Amino acid sequence: MPNIKSAKKRVLVTAKKNLENKSFKSAYKTVIKKYEAAIEAGDAENAKKLYTEVIKCTDKAAAKGVIHKNTAARKKSRFTLMLKKLAA
Repeated sequence: MPNIKSAKKRVLVTAKKNLENKSFKSAYKTVIKKYEAAIEAGDAENAKKLYTEVIKCTDKAAAKGVIHKNTAARKKSRFTLMLKKLAA
């Protein structure tokens, strides 16, 4: 346990941010699972609705630093490919 006041504060802030990031990442993964399930089921209409949500959530995750920006770009590209394959 730290002795210095600023170090104590950093421990508290880090713990809080860690919890927020975990919560956001969990919600992000849930959105992805819903989208992939719609793709698997062949439900094009639902997949299109979820696609915008997945892209929005991916951009937010990258902006917040939860995932790397290149990871976000790769995932968005793969999500787009999934939707195009379903439509074809």
